[in-house]
Amino acid sequence: MLSQFQTYKRAIHMKDFSYITSASPAFIESLYQDFVKDPGSVDPEFRRFFEGFDFAVDKIGTNGHSVPAATALPADIDIKKEIAAYRLILGYRNKGHLLAKTNPIRSRKDRGANLDLEFFGFTEADLDRSFYAGNRIGIGTAKLRDILKHLQDTYANHVGIEFKYISNQKKVDFLTNAMEKEFQQPLKVDQQRRILEKLNQGVIFEKFLHTKYIGQKRFSLEGGETTIAALDTIINTAGSMDVQEVVIGMAHRGRLNVLANVMGKTYEHIFSEFEGTQVMDQTMGSGDVKYHMGYSSDVTTHDGKTVHLKLCPNPSHLEAVDPVVVGFARAKADVLYASDYDKILPILIHGDASVAGQGIVYEVLQMSNLEGYYTGGTMHFVINNQIGFTTDFEDARSSDYCTSLAATVQAPVFHVNGDDAEAVVKCVELATRYRQEFNSDIFIDMVCYRKHGHNEGDDPKFTQPKLYGLIEKHANPREVYTSYLLENGEADARQMAQDMEKKFWADLQERLDEIKQNPLPYKYQLPEIAWRSLRRATEEDFDQSPETGINEADFQKLFNSIMAWPDDFKPLKKVEKILQDKVKLFQEEGKLDWATAELMAYASLLLDGNDVRMSGQDVRRGTFSHRHAVLRDEVTDAAYNRLSRIDGAAGKFRIYNSLLSEYGVLGFEYGYAMANPNGLVLWEAQFGDFCNGAQTMIDQFIAAGEQKWNRMNGVVMLLPHGYEGQGPEHSSARLERFLQLCAEMNMVVTNITTSVNFFHALRRQLAWPFRKPMINFSPKANLRLPDTYSDKKEFISGRFREVIDDPTNPDAAHVKKVLFCSGKVYFDLAARQQKENVQDVAIIRMEQLYPLPQKQLDALYNKYQKATWFWVQEEPLNMGAAAYLKMNLTTINFGVISRQPSASTATGYAKVHAQEQAEIIDTAFGI
Repeated sequence: MLSQFQTYKRAIHMKDFSYITSASPAFIESLYQDFVKDPGSVDPEFRRFFEGFDFAVDKIGTNGHSVPAATALPADIDIKKEIAAYRLILGYRNKGHLLAKTNPIRSRKDRGANLDLEFFGFTEADLDRSFYAGNRIGIGTAKLRDILKHLQDTYANHVGIEFKYISNQKKVDFLTNAMEKEFQQPLKVDQQRRILEKLNQGVIFEKFLHTKYIGQKRFSLEGGETTIAALDTIINTAGSMDVQEVVIGMAHRGRLNVLANVMGKTYEHIFSEFEGTQVMDQTMGSGDVKYHMGYSSDVTTHDGKTVHLKLCPNPSHLEAVDPVVVGFARAKADVLYASDYDKILPILIHGDASVAGQGIVYEVLQMSNLEGYYTGGTMHFVINNQIGFTTDFEDARSSDYCTSLAATVQAPVFHVNGDDAEAVVKCVELATRYRQEFNSDIFIDMVCYRKHGHNEGDDPKFTQPKLYGLIEKHANPREVYTSYLLENGEADARQMAQDMEKKFWADLQERLDEIKQNPLPYKYQLPEIAWRSLRRATEEDFDQSPETGINEADFQKLFNSIMAWPDDFKPLKKVEKILQDKVKLFQEEGKLDWATAELMAYASLLLDGNDVRMSGQDVRRGTFSHRHAVLRDEVTDAAYNRLSRIDGAAGKFRIYNSLLSEYGVLGFEYGYAMANPNGLVLWEAQFGDFCNGAQTMIDQFIAAGEQKWNRMNGVVMLLPHGYEGQGPEHSSARLERFLQLCAEMNMVVTNITTSVNFFHALRRQLAWPFRKPMINFSPKANLRLPDTYSDKKEFISGRFREVIDDPTNPDAAHVKKVLFCSGKVYFDLAARQQKENVQDVAIIRMEQLYPLPQKQLDALYNKYQKATWFWVQEEPLNMGAAAYLKMNLTTINFGVISRQPSASTATGYAKVHAQEQAEIIDTAFGI
């Protein structure tokens, strides 16, 4: 049996106050007497409750607690009722959002809040009784009627806040104090004027476009124009708190309005895009539609601060931009602000259906507090249209709210009525302060509506006739706010509304007359200056790679540095042996294995003054236990970064084991690489097969970003690839998919077989006068194959070799067959060639598949002109590079040797794999 005190403790822990309300007054009074003697002996919830009483609390004890002078409860106290009043307060704090009038269009669904007075044991007769519990919400001893009104105004009016799941008491106190003591304060007239000005701009812009460009898609913000006032407030509040840069990501709804009225993109510029007269940069390929484009500007806040704004380009894949934004913000913080995250603020603008339905949002949230992906907190602003395309919210999610996933990272959520512009502005101002104070994520769920269908040519009544019947009759947010000011404002507020009414029509006429605007002044940041110093790639750039060797002194210094560790550091014996073997290999044979060559490339870039960042699942050690970039002390478990103590290196090497995510992490690294061209950014898949989980990032950003948005990017993807009998999920990184995406010199695809060529490929990424994503199909078992090791002299001078001729140097005149291939299969072919002492077969490696090294291949075709050529690949015929080469390598007549076409990438049976592999090699040599 539990004691009475144990039962009480359990009840408190579970926040179940029903036991307390049924307990005897004597028991409650005994708790109070315990509190008087030692406040620390009482459960924190009840200590806070007792401290809140106004009776006899007149001094502060030396121990910092409020100490009641009384030693017994006043005679007029009904402690059970007081407890009930406190429960009422807690109830509204925790569940008031379920009652809040946040929907401007229709009555909200009953979510079972259980906040009726009867639920707490009150009757109508109690409404005029006074309760000391009013002190807990800052209104002093007050009648229950007044306590209830204050709670309803605070937690169940046009704003509802969710924060009951937050365990950090400082955060809870910040939010409760702000809501209960600050939120009801009226705005100043100049604040009201600014709100109405931004609402005017938002409405003017949409009306103009709707008038002039009837039927054209623009994905208007109509119904949610308060977004413009909200963003304006966030930027001004952030600027006053020393934020120097704001990075915004959003999909297409409302994007043009944000570009015009937040970012300062000129109306003339936007209108020219509607007219189709915007000149396309022909060097950049196809371009993109107007409501996907990005923009940058500098704005001046109310108090004279300059804030740099960036709106990232985004495809129609809605939330796909989220990891790009936070990665971009992290890079800017690292590069420009010495990793001071208070200086840069990421804002993600979501739709209600997408924030609930797109898994990438969850992945990005799970990144938010991880060392490698932390950005000091992201502001999430949801334009809640209550509909997704044509899908009602009840069919779009199972949770109560579209923002319910915020609880996974204990991020508070403000649910706010989009028609109440002042409430929205207060929410975002408070949210911005919260982010800066606690460097944590926070959500604003602005419930509004979408005036038109999915696009302006779509009739929404096909699927929501009742809802859109209500929307048709509903005033826009600007009209709602103007009416509010006229009804509730002071004399100057009413005059302000009338003046702005006139200005509204004057501004509209000016826009109709197409009066030109001047773009906002803009000062390029250092990373942007670096981007502007680069140029576009030409076909000639890919004829031969630039020199990327390093001098001998640097080579020796770097090698010695990465093979050493501090005297007081004790690595695992097995790892120590691995490193000793690498040193021995170099000392005895003058060679570097794959992992050492890779780290040497990074180290040399650091010495050149460039940063290197790498992330992925298990990358510090490497999936195949080869890299060991970070060692662990076998006694203390301390970590040691092997590239952290390079003498004279100005660059920083950052390497992070990622969460189990491909989509989110690859997007983050793409965004990181987009921020700064003078850093090497890499993402490694645990197995290359898993990159298909990030296919949206690959298709929409990596393969097409330069052509669509005029944005180069040098991100590197390392995809372990090769058929070794490990089954269909651990063999193929889907080379064929990347090659199918290749065009217009959009990226580089490599399948490298020597450690030195990998070294030069990595250095080439920053040696080029342009940037391209590089997709490298990395070895697995061959990481330790001696044939992949390279001599020191090849690192000292040289460049990346796109094609490698047969190293056995056969007599070209006697070569009857040429086997050209890429990657791991070369070593199987070479082993047979050596074993059988085959003299009339040449084996050529294509280390780079795209851009196609046409001239080099043509030269070899001419060299071996008497031979019959065959492309040899491990992959099935419908996969790998075969189809790509047949379509693009038209100057060479060749056959294909491969596995049979297959729906699956590989067999799961080791014996079948061995048989298939043997058949490929046998066929290649005519057996």
